[in-house]
Amino acid sequence: MEEANSAAALWWAVVASGIYHGVNPGMGWPLAVSAALMDRKPGSLYKALLALAGGHFLAMTLVLFPFSVLFLLVDWQREIQIGAACLVIALGVYLLINRRHPRFLARVPPSRLALWSFLAAMAHGAGLMLVPIYLGICRTVETNASHAAAETLMVGNAAIAAGVAVAHTMAMMLSGGLIAVGVYYWMGLKFLSKGWFNLDLVWAMSLIVVGVLSLLTMGLH
Repeated sequence: MEEANSAAALWWAVVASGIYHGVNPGMGWPLAVSAALMDRKPGSLYKALLALAGGHFLAMTLVLFPFSVLFLLVDWQREIQIGAACLVIALGVYLLINRRHPRFLARVPPSRLALWSFLAAMAHGAGLMLVPIYLGICRTVETNASHAAAETLMVGNAAIAAGVAVAHTMAMMLSGGLIAVGVYYWMGLKFLSKGWFNLDLVWAMSLIVVGVLSLLTMGLH
């Protein structure tokens, strides 16, 4: 029962992080609004949102899938999760110190939203943030991992990684999409120019919190 509750909480964390990424303007929804306003076509809004979601999903999978292979080292599961948590904390501390946005993102043409979304997610550690949560989910599922076949573990871990990436991206697209639709149909460019809100500090702190909570959770087991 305790493992089931822990797994449910971790899956909710995946969804919550997706909602947070969707709401955060730094993950691209203002670009979707801008594209639709410039084209004067509502369809451009939804195409842009799909492109942003595709790039974000690709970034999530490229970060998560290598850890699904690493987790085959069942004797080192705890150490791998501790290392991932420390890496997330280190990135959060770095982003607190260095508040500048990566310059290369400004060089990506607005027409290549999928590429921009992929690079933004990688640069800001969006996928890395999911790693401690993903590894925690794997630990709740693989209660008898040391006796499982390597192939079974790899397939199971990859399936969980895909599920985490899909759930996270869907939550991100829905939350960011709702804001983009509201801005496009009711608020317009005036909101984009005057109502911009910056979540960089919250984002850096959230990385640190996720890493620390992951370490604390391992300490309780």
